[in-house]
Amino acid sequence: MRWSAILKRLALIPPTLLGVGAIVFVLLRVVPGDPIAMMIPPGASPADIARLRALYGLDQPLLSQFITWLGQVASGDFGRSISLRRQVFELVGARLPATLELAALSVIMALVMGGAVALVGSLTRGTRAEWLLDTANGFFLAIPDFLWALILLLGFGVLLPLLPISGRLDPQLAVAFRTHFYLIESLLTLRLDVAADLLRHMLLPSLALALPFAALVARLLKAQLAEAEDQDYAQIARTRGFSRTTILQREVFPNALIPTVALSGVQVTLLLGGTVLVERIFSYEGIGNMAIDAVINRDFPLIQGLILTFAVLFIALNLAVDLLVALLDPRLRHG
Repeated sequence: MRWSAILKRLALIPPTLLGVGAIVFVLLRVVPGDPIAMMIPPGASPADIARLRALYGLDQPLLSQFITWLGQVASGDFGRSISLRRQVFELVGARLPATLELAALSVIMALVMGGAVALVGSLTRGTRAEWLLDTANGFFLAIPDFLWALILLLGFGVLLPLLPISGRLDPQLAVAFRTHFYLIESLLTLRLDVAADLLRHMLLPSLALALPFAALVARLLKAQLAEAEDQDYAQIARTRGFSRTTILQREVFPNALIPTVALSGVQVTLLLGGTVLVERIFSYEGIGNMAIDAVINRDFPLIQGLILTFAVLFIALNLAVDLLVALLDPRLRHG
């Protein structure tokens, strides 16, 4: 990808975020429901209600509210949460690292599992083992991540209580973190006991997110491996006496990886969206769980801040995937 293309993509980010912000802002105020009514105590006077509406700027015309909010966002101020009474930027900054760590672990697990299944499927091509792998892969692909979360919750949290099913860290572990990236910080500071507990809490939700993704990676990569294995360069390597395993590793796999990475990049954004329900099921302290609470409480500033955060993540991931594909594919790199 040339620098001109990268600059064009970067130039489109501000108008994209502006459009997302405008749509979310309008939709939140069109949908019935008043956030002030959710927080006022019983018996509050009309004067108290009017004072709260004025405090959060909800007494202004819609256009004035949008212009005021847009100016605040441009200056780095996403407003104040109505339900939590704290700055939105502070709330999102405290929860976002938890979601990023969960998503990163899920992607790693999905790529490892999916890649292994695809390689085994290619090595057993044309046998009954391949049919069994394809059948199992279709089963895993058909079940969505939130249903996997419920299955894992029931299986390993209730029937066989081997792993924790809620929270991010054992409350009995008194640890003073300097950042909100708990897992990364604990590994860097060699607090392996804390890292192990964090991983135990992350295992079930990350596995729920990873299983459908791994099935998709396995299907895509296996198809690309089969196509690449029939190309001339693979046939020439076979006639020169190389084993099939060597051909798959050295010749076929690198070429099959490029389209798989491109298609899987879209699935990563869907995985981030799936964290909303999975975090809720496991009471995981990420922005997905916070988003559901914000919607329930009709917390306009918090919802707007979270939607913009998800939009930035989606844009950044798509750009990163395009750059990675360009690095892997010399035709894009030099064309």
